[in-house]
Amino acid sequence: MKHQKLKLRSFVTIAMLSSISFILMLLNFPLPWFPVFLQIDFSDVPALIAAITMGPLAGTLVELFKNILDWIFSGAPTGVPVGHMANFVTGILFILPVYYIYKKLPTIKGLTFGLVVGTITMSVGMSLLNYVAFLPMYSYFLGWGSFDMKETIVLGILPFNIVKGIMLLVIVIVLFRTMRVWIGNQRAQYLL
Repeated sequence: MKHQKLKLRSFVTIAMLSSISFILMLLNFPLPWFPVFLQIDFSDVPALIAAITMGPLAGTLVELFKNILDWIFSGAPTGVPVGHMANFVTGILFILPVYYIYKKLPTIKGLTFGLVVGTITMSVGMSLLNYVAFLPMYSYFLGWGSFDMKETIVLGILPFNIVKGIMLLVIVIVLFRTMRVWIGNQRAQYLL
């Protein structure tokens, strides 16, 4: 009975965090010196909270559900959710390293180190994936003319993800300091 109650509670928590993440995704904004298709949002924070408190599957589900909701409500300029797929992968590349490092070292230093590694993983991983997959898909579906993909990645995507990671790092550290006890209690129920 207790196991079923905990399972139901985890489903409700994942749904709630997915909804918050979706709302945060709608509050996106561009940074003036980056390409317009790159938008900053803080929707990875609820997914990271889900991963830290309930495990990597919960964080992955929050990332998935927020992107599905955004695609349903906002659509995709290409008709194919290329941006949503990229956002999903970006989130996974960010939250999973944080989860695994914080699992081994559940302190503020461990979390900070995990956030730095997550930022690096997200930045390098998305640079590579944009080169081989996402930018070619955008070019194909949107009919973009020829452009310098390497320049777009080196001057746009890579620094954008570094800036995004730093912003997420600051927000997560501030939240963690205020939610440390709650996060510890949740981890004790779901993960230990």
